Amino acid sequence: MSVGQLKIFSGTANRPLFEKICDYLDLPTGKMTVEKFPDGESFCRIEEDVRGKDVYVVQPTCRPVNDTLMELLVMIDAIRRASAARINAVVPYFGYARQDRKDEGRVPISAKLAANLLECAGASRVIALDLHSAQIQGFFDIPLDHLSASPVLDEYINSLGYDPEEVVVVSPDAGSIKRATKHVAALGGSLAIIDKRRKSGSEVEQAHLIGGPIEGRVAFLFDDMISTAGSICGAAKIVKEMGARKVYVAASHGILCGPAIQRLQEAPIEEVVLSDTIPLLPEHNIPKIKALTCAPILAEAIKRIHKNESVSEMFKTLNFTSGQYQ
Repeated sequence: MSVGQLKIFSGTANRPLFEKICDYLDLPTGKMTVEKFPDGESFCRIEEDVRGKDVYVVQPTCRPVNDTLMELLVMIDAIRRASAARINAVVPYFGYARQDRKDEGRVPISAKLAANLLECAGASRVIALDLHSAQIQGFFDIPLDHLSASPVLDEYINSLGYDPEEVVVVSPDAGSIKRATKHVAALGGSLAIIDKRRKSGSEVEQAHLIGGPIEGRVAFLFDDMISTAGSICGAAKIVKEMGARKVYVAASHGILCGPAIQRLQEAPIEEVVLSDTIPLLPEHNIPKIKALTCAPILAEAIKRIHKNESVSEMFKTLNFTSGQYQ
């Protein structure tokens, strides 16, 4: 790909993903110094000319969320003040996305606040992957391209070689049904849904399963993210108790905080398949976890946006090769 008027930079949140994107596009990594002052304030300095350029900044707002979000805002502000023609925030994982509504009195809608901050900093467009809820797109008054890691996850699962007749795709809760039906279309098999019943504000009881059949099948549970892994491990246990021969879990974002790793280790799960929107920590590198890169999806979107071509069409016409990075 010709460099032309395109420049691509990254913060510190996920440099390996950024470098894979640049490799796919055959572009040099943008030169930018990103660091912290002794008191913890974020600072950046662009080391090359961006005047009149179409600039892309790759930065998931993952752990530590407040630091990576502020770093992204500072980078966008610096690029805007350096007179870039267009600033595209590539946010593979959009932090604060779970705070997307007022579910009780006197609480913030932090996802909307984060959207406002990106716009105020100077972003012209946002590219995100598997937002926690699709309605977050409406929080932005600038264009937002909502991508999905599903092609990469589905490609890997198809490579396992299971007959569609022995596959059941399981939605871990009612909110993930639409996602699960798309995976059924890609993988074949049947659909089942975990009926999640909440005991209290902190306890979830998962005791009912709709659809199937489950007994003797290979079950694949899909979710947008795995945080503490309580819900997904509970769902895996129910599916296994109902007779599933094997249980696999797949998610776009591996937050993996708190007791997540211990729960995944102890759960009746064959493998946990994640994309690399969030870099894995050393303690996350356990045999059960398989990490695949979503760089081709993000890179292809960047290329098409730069050329003013359709982004949605790429999911109909391209086969993405999922690269294993661990």
